[in-house]
Amino acid sequence: MQRFRLTSTERLFDGYMVNLDRLHFSADDGLTFDREVVRHPGAVAVVPVDADDQVILIRQFRAAVGDRVLEITAGTCDVTGEDLESTARRELLEEVGLEATDLELLGVFMNSPGYCDQRTFVYLATGLTVVDRAPEGPEEADSTVERHALASAVEMVEQGIISDGTTAYGLLMAARRRGL
Repeated sequence: MQRFRLTSTERLFDGYMVNLDRLHFSADDGLTFDREVVRHPGAVAVVPVDADDQVILIRQFRAAVGDRVLEITAGTCDVTGEDLESTARRELLEEVGLEATDLELLGVFMNSPGYCDQRTFVYLATGLTVVDRAPEGPEEADSTVERHALASAVEMVEQGIISDGTTAYGLLMAARRRGL
């Protein structure tokens, strides 16, 4: 098996949420190659589940696909110095108007390691209290909040009705943790 060595990095784009780098590599056999990599600060996602095993989801417009997507609460780690749990709590408040007494890390996954370094930390939120929503940006302000039985939401993943990867991962992990 060859070793691949990073020989240099070139910044191609600096954006609000992501940056784009071109990485230059060399291999043991002398081969050289380049790869473009999206640099992302990471994200959190939250699966809020109430005492009746109802999951609270958000349906919001996503510009990348030009449509509304049914999702768990999620957001970018874009506040300097904010720890992951605080980011999760902030997103829960902003997007679906909930506070949680308990946050449990369900897992961490790489969103698309073929071209992006983003990792998403997924939490289960329980002990929920409804509070006023504090939406950020036009998409969240126009979004709707939906409640579904957690078992039904998992079926929606299996049927392809819910196709967002972060949401699928979070729902499946939460259902397993809740013994469903």
